[in-house]
Amino acid sequence: MWFFFALGSAVFAALTSILAKIGIEDVNSNLATALRTGVVLAMAWGMVLLTHAQDGLAGISRRSWLFLILSGLATGASWLCYYRALQLGEASKVVPIDKLSVVLTLVLAAVLLREPFTAKSAAGCVLIGLGTLLMVL
Repeated sequence: MWFFFALGSAVFAALTSILAKIGIEDVNSNLATALRTGVVLAMAWGMVLLTHAQDGLAGISRRSWLFLILSGLATGASWLCYYRALQLGEASKVVPIDKLSVVLTLVLAAVLLREPFTAKSAAGCVLIGLGTLLMVL
């Protein structure tokens, strides 16, 4: 089941890039990011309320709060950079560079989360890196 959600994420991420590139024409990238974030916020809280997940708020640990807040700050910084890059560059070049996050995630997961980093993972990272270079140059 996780695979289908991951695939959905990829499809919606692709749509996000194209729709954003069209939408930020003649709009300040920070303003565009704030508008997008407002929509995401409303959608996320709508899903929380629809599924009655708000009851779990009281049970969130301080550690989880800390890391969720840090994750939110990282997301915000990522979106601000991404929208500015989309505004200044071509989507076909910005998006592959953005997807280098896959390589960075694998390395960070190995270092910080102690997840296995195999020869297959290393080969994938190298191929993603080379593919990014080919698409951007």
